Amino acid sequence: MKHASILFFLLGLVATFQSCTSGKNALKQGDYYQAVSLAVNRLRQNPDHKKSKEVLKTSYQIAVNYLEQNAQNQITSNANFKWKNAVQSYEQINSLYEQIRTSPGALKIIPNPINKYKELTEVKNKAAEESYEAGIQAMLKNTRDDAKRAYFLFTDVNAMSPGYRESIEMIEQAKFNATIKVIVEPTFTNYNNWNFEPVVFGVNPSQFVKFYTPREAEDANLTRVDHIVKVSVNGYNEGRPATTLRTDNYTDSVKVSEKTVNNQKIPVYEKIKAKMVTYEKVVTSRGSIVLYIRDANSGADLRNSDIIAEERWSERWAVCTGDARAIPEATRKLCGTKEASMPRDFLVARTKRELDNKLANVLSGFYSGY
Repeated sequence: MKHASILFFLLGLVATFQSCTSGKNALKQGDYYQAVSLAVNRLRQNPDHKKSKEVLKTSYQIAVNYLEQNAQNQITSNANFKWKNAVQSYEQINSLYEQIRTSPGALKIIPNPINKYKELTEVKNKAAEESYEAGIQAMLKNTRDDAKRAYFLFTDVNAMSPGYRESIEMIEQAKFNATIKVIVEPTFTNYNNWNFEPVVFGVNPSQFVKFYTPREAEDANLTRVDHIVKVSVNGYNEGRPATTLRTDNYTDSVKVSEKTVNNQKIPVYEKIKAKMVTYEKVVTSRGSIVLYIRDANSGADLRNSDIIAEERWSERWAVCTGDARAIPEATRKLCGTKEASMPRDFLVARTKRELDNKLANVLSGFYSGY
């Protein structure tokens, strides 16, 4: 426990030094916000930390003035999304305000921290209006990429001013316009009754991709379909069991008694032998499917991939003769075991599971860029 206490103490010293050094470095580099944050955090842990007090006293007002001036510069500029940029500066001022309020040591140095909540509310309303109008303009371009941009703009609007105008409805509309709509054709009946539709619908590569059954697409009255996905089963083959054998001969010496020579006991060993015939039965399988992805409008193939899964089942048993003590312990446990049989449909299930995994990965990779 004593060593542990010393270790915690040393770690505390290291953390103190790093925090203090980081705060001073941030101040030297002109990162006043970071300098204040580090100093406040250190004073929360140690209210009497001298160097952090100095950093806080030096940097706080400079940080507030800098952020305030930055907000005003944005507001008076002609930059795109100037109000949104001003929001960030006011949020940082308020963040410092809340940090100081929750640090008694910092509050002694800055007893009246500054907040800009009133200004932030006004700027957020302007920023919401700014992003809303940009979202509308993006929607009017009527392209998928612009619809995606509009979605994020309207999302920003709702975050800055919840319920602003029709922002929620516009979020939904923009997302619908930006979403790739994919119809999944049913898997044809096959010998093993494999169905890959649940795998396709379980893939979630992007919030802008949605899979539909033909019936769902019809019920939704889709005016536009982008892709059609189909999975065809090529086949499944399972080999006949193949058995091989291996013969090993072992020799060893074991102590059987002791004899006394010159008043000393000497162990007496006896050589022992054993023979081990090890059998291994192996069954292999191979399943394959084809993934088709085609453009619903042009009919062009976007993806035509063979997906293959190969699996293997094996089991060993052994017949041992002679003195089993001569056989290494690691393999001796096989002695006397009986010939095993593969569980029914074992490889069928394993192969299907591997095809499921590979299909999901291929679909996720293809649609992740959408």
